[in-house]
Amino acid sequence: MRGAGALLEGFPLSFSSSSFSSSSSSWSSLVPYGWDSLLDDAFSAYAADGLVPARIVRVDRGMCDVVVPDGADGLLTVRADTDPVHSPDPMLVACTGDWAAFDPDPAQPKGPSVRALLPRRTAIVRSASSKRSEGQVLAANIDHAVIAVSLAADLDLGRLERFLSLAWESGAQPVVALTKADLVPDTTYLLEDAESAAPGVPVLVVSATTGEGIEALSELLAGGTSVLLGQSGAGKSTLTNALLGREAQEVQATRDSDGKGRHTTTTRDLLPMPQGGVLIDTPGLRGVGLWDAESGLHQVFSEIEQLARDCRFQDCSHQSEPGCAVLAALEDGTLQHRRLESYRKLLRENAWIASRTDQRLRSEMRREWKQRTAAGREMYERKRGGGGGHRRRS
Repeated sequence: MRGAGALLEGFPLSFSSSSFSSSSSSWSSLVPYGWDSLLDDAFSAYAADGLVPARIVRVDRGMCDVVVPDGADGLLTVRADTDPVHSPDPMLVACTGDWAAFDPDPAQPKGPSVRALLPRRTAIVRSASSKRSEGQVLAANIDHAVIAVSLAADLDLGRLERFLSLAWESGAQPVVALTKADLVPDTTYLLEDAESAAPGVPVLVVSATTGEGIEALSELLAGGTSVLLGQSGAGKSTLTNALLGREAQEVQATRDSDGKGRHTTTTRDLLPMPQGGVLIDTPGLRGVGLWDAESGLHQVFSEIEQLARDCRFQDCSHQSEPGCAVLAALEDGTLQHRRLESYRKLLRENAWIASRTDQRLRSEMRREWKQRTAAGREMYERKRGGGGGHRRRS
């Protein structure tokens, strides 16, 4: 039996499509990679055409690596062409974690190929780093989105909330891993701060150096597909190696000055975990743009959404309206001012992305934002006892 790590860089003369079976009886070998009865049903039409189910474990330069059944209970990792599923829409291109219909015929111009992608159950999507209004899929068919946050640097709760919004929007269960705990004498208050920014989300303090929290995180992720997200230097590659129990990813040191690091991981690799399930490590994300993440934002800021239900006006903007339950909670200390400002900022950004393809809507939104900002500042100055806009704002 050949293992899933046996990557074929080229195809020997003995390679033949007969090595693969289109019979569903052999697909059970994909179960450790997430195969189930629903996928079995979704793939049945492709099986009739002699295609083979596969999971994409890596994508680069128009090619990908796929894991496919090899005999009764074996797996084989094969290089495949992705041209047949190429799309001008970046949201539809093949990505790590996709389930695919694989054509093993080596006689094709570019060898074996991915012929179709199965519908995605979940997807981590961010705004692409281009001037066009496009989304970029980071990983597909994810059960857990693990957000790695380094305790070796200042805890940026706003950035954490941004990552959480992407995670919730994907349909996956977010998990926060506070990494490099061995570098902090006391993590108590940092843990409390992170938990306040992540309602309903498991937050674990971990250290790949001492092993703290690794077993608990492994148990949480076992059996599903997980993706690691975070900035460069967050310790994702080190955490990946700890979860896999082996040196699967190269690790680079972070800068002592700011705790940041260079990109260690340059591709998104799907790797099997010894406790069951698979893990996708991703390159560090310096820019985390939202992409149609309104429902994710509502989940991250669930306490504000709950308060808003008690506002006097159904369309309350929580700026200066009378009977605003959100502003009342801000006044009595129930709601943190930082949380409300982060909520407003991310909602504005998300709405801006949604309007980028509509010039008229963008102009209307810009005018409305200016009016609301002016009203909000006036109210804030009155609450502070100021006489107007001449007072310096902190």
